[in-house]
Amino acid sequence: MQMTEPQTPPSLPSVFSPLARALLDGFAEGVVVFDAQGKVLYANQPAREALAGSIDLAQPAGTIGPQLAELGGRVRPLRIGSLDLGEAMFIPGPASATTLAAREKEAIVASLEAHNWRLAETAKHLGISRTTLWRRLKAYGLHRDGRSRWQSEE
Repeated sequence: MQMTEPQTPPSLPSVFSPLARALLDGFAEGVVVFDAQGKVLYANQPAREALAGSIDLAQPAGTIGPQLAELGGRVRPLRIGSLDLGEAMFIPGPASATTLAAREKEAIVASLEAHNWRLAETAKHLGISRTTLWRRLKAYGLHRDGRSRWQSEE
C-alpha cells in the first residue's frame, strides 16, 4: 500500500506588491483589506485617518465590519476563481479620481514626489521597471521634471 502525502493548498498570490499598495493608497476613500479569516491585512492612509481613535484595526472583521458599515462602508469579496482571499471594505471619502487609470496616475505622481522625481528609485518602490514607468509617464502626459506636457513653460 502506497502512502501519499496530504496535499497542501496552493499558496495565495501576493496581492500587495508595492504597486498594489500605491494604488490602494491612491484611493481617496479608505480601503481596509481582510484575509479569509477576518484579520486586517492592510488599511490605506485615508482609512487609518478616518478610523484613528474610533476603531481598533486589530479587532477581527466580525467586530470591525459592522462598525465600518455604520460609516457607510461597502464590502467586496476578494476572489481568484473559486479561491476566497478575503474581503475589502471601502469607506467613503471626499470625491476623487474615478477610473483606475486616474488612480494609478495619482499613485505614480505621489510616489515620484516622495522620491524627488528620481525615476530609478520610484520604479523600484513601485515594483515596476524604469521602462514601464517611462511609458506610464508618457501615457499620462507627464515630463520627467514633474510638469504636464500641457502646462505652460515659465
